[in-house]
Amino acid sequence: MAALTFRSVGKTFGDTEVIRSVDLDVDDGEFVVFVGPSGCGKSTLLRMLAGLENTTSGTIAIDGRDVTGMLPIERGVAMVFQSYALYPHMTVEDNIGFGLRIAGVPKAERQRQVRAAAEILQLTPYLQRKPKALSGGQRQRVAIGRAIVKSPKIFLFDEPLSNLDAELRVQMRLEIAALHQRLGATMIYVTHDQVEAMTLADKIVVLRGGRVEQVGRPIELYEDPDNLFVAGFIGSPKMNFLSATVLSVTGKVAEVDVPGLGETPVFIALRGVAAPGQPVTLGFRPERAAIDPEGSIAATARTVEQLGSVSYVYADGVAGASVTIEERGHSDLRPGEAFRFSLDATGLFLFDADGKRL
Repeated sequence: MAALTFRSVGKTFGDTEVIRSVDLDVDDGEFVVFVGPSGCGKSTLLRMLAGLENTTSGTIAIDGRDVTGMLPIERGVAMVFQSYALYPHMTVEDNIGFGLRIAGVPKAERQRQVRAAAEILQLTPYLQRKPKALSGGQRQRVAIGRAIVKSPKIFLFDEPLSNLDAELRVQMRLEIAALHQRLGATMIYVTHDQVEAMTLADKIVVLRGGRVEQVGRPIELYEDPDNLFVAGFIGSPKMNFLSATVLSVTGKVAEVDVPGLGETPVFIALRGVAAPGQPVTLGFRPERAAIDPEGSIAATARTVEQLGSVSYVYADGVAGASVTIEERGHSDLRPGEAFRFSLDATGLFLFDADGKRL
């Protein structure tokens, strides 16, 4: 196990800057997820940590030791890739122990370590099988086992579930979480799937355009986003956004005019500075809206998703914008049906024209 620090880390390819002065601290034993859209730099940052990409500027340290210029084998990390990268002609036992064999570990010790890893990953019955006789989830566990026997300081996962179907993704997500609890190891996990990030992470690092947008516990990012990007990226379905204008500011409370929300004024507590006449964006999550015959907001259902324990109503007609509303259980609304809803005033967010939280 090990702590990890990035200090002013940057990466350029020619004239293109893909990682922009990243500062980050990862505590010993933490499960940290890098999340963001395609091209945000999350995999590049992970590869820089692994030593598979050179660092253009800044330093990377593991347990206080500068590893920026070290070879991958010298860093004490083990990486699990999106592709399983297993040797098809080798058994599970030989695949897991291949790195140990190359390192010259005696056969008896190699077998002991392989069987210990197989026990952790519930692969013991499959040790003499070859990869073609395994399911996708079992193959991914073999790849993880190959990392475990290296006894790394830090485990690195680069979108390891992308090749699995939906059911296996859920199963493997639970298994990786359980593995972290058993090993207590420092783990860095890259994904574009914010659901994976929310369910696995002790701490999430949200990246965009090579920059860190926000770092925090999953619930912190969900309930207290720093900007419009994080608010829209974290959460499924995503946060609703409506154009608005600040009418007045009294102390730390803004009165906001939102076309389409009826004549009832909207008051929002501020943590930043707003000014009368300022164009802003109002945000609210689907669960903060409620179908209400007496509600002040009129809309028309476009699509209704019935998911059993919860329903999502996708609606039009709110100042020309679309909104998503969560209903617990079954929804009686039908596509094309007009309805009214109300908002929970304690769950409203305000962002300025640059996307900064107000």
